[in-house]
Amino acid sequence: MSKDRRRHTLKSGALLTILTVAAVVTLQAGNERASDFQPELEAILSRDLLFSPSELVTLERGKIVEHPPPPAVPEEVGLAGAVRIQGSRERLIDAYRDIVTFAKSPAVIAIGRFSNPPDSSDLDWLTTDRDDFDLRGCRVTDCDIRLPASDIERIAATVDWHRSDADARAAALVKQMLVSHVRSYVTGAPGRITQYDDGRTPVRPAIATEELISTSRFLDALQPGLAAHVTCFWSTPLDGAEDFLYWTKQTFGFSPFLSVTHVTIVPSGPHQTLAANRDVYSSRYIDGSLSMMIASDAVNDPRSFYLVYVNRTRASALKGALGRLRRTIVEHKARGALHDYLRDIKARFEVL
Repeated sequence: MSKDRRRHTLKSGALLTILTVAAVVTLQAGNERASDFQPELEAILSRDLLFSPSELVTLERGKIVEHPPPPAVPEEVGLAGAVRIQGSRERLIDAYRDIVTFAKSPAVIAIGRFSNPPDSSDLDWLTTDRDDFDLRGCRVTDCDIRLPASDIERIAATVDWHRSDADARAAALVKQMLVSHVRSYVTGAPGRITQYDDGRTPVRPAIATEELISTSRFLDALQPGLAAHVTCFWSTPLDGAEDFLYWTKQTFGFSPFLSVTHVTIVPSGPHQTLAANRDVYSSRYIDGSLSMMIASDAVNDPRSFYLVYVNRTRASALKGALGRLRRTIVEHKARGALHDYLRDIKARFEVL
């Protein structure tokens, strides 16, 4: 073969290689999805919440996506869901600050926000009767409301059940105990409820919730220092954080229950806002709970944002022989409730 012909062959081969590589790159670029998620959010959705690629596509198209992440322990149940909303992230967060209005629903019988510092008058709108909890005969290891042994014994020693107003006196005493607990939680002072002794097996709610916090790595991934702040906000301040506590009386299962929740609202960069919620007290059912609401601007449309909700809850009832059946029932109800919640929020805040 002549030198000219060999040189022409080499040039043709090199050109073919360049064209082939260019074609492959073009095809790959065409197949790559231009993500509509903020990078931190997409990492959380994929790595921590286990959203599949197809679920992310469904989410970008405006559909509601929800699924239960695998539990870390047998007594845990979790749920994650998200929806894309054409509207203002700031408007949602402003509404969330008014938690008394925001959280109203058919399941919430009564709700109120605690003052700073908490005051006994904060529970004036909370009414209870024997349908909520029956304290007659309440004793350690067998009581209709979750309290520490010292408070259970105090009720037995203080309330004269022969009086006609005995139930009202007992309910007022429970309110005093609840306000005292909230004050201790807010300040870190002694007096906080750290153990429930209403059943045969003691429940340690602070430990249960703090284990959920320490194993939820998405907290610090979204905002460094958030996990420590939610664990002990009285001693671990976080720049830009807003904190408040609120109480609810709501229906679930066969009997209503009372709960106290601590909310932390904090920005996560210029395009995301977080609202972390931890359980402070629950009168029944729940050992500990942690939830997170993430409002994150859409990358490709500044008029839209993604709302992501995550909840991890631990309950002793999910252990034991009937634990699997109870889990199935709880997950089914919770998944339906989350779908309705996201649908309603989308309808309320979407601007078309």
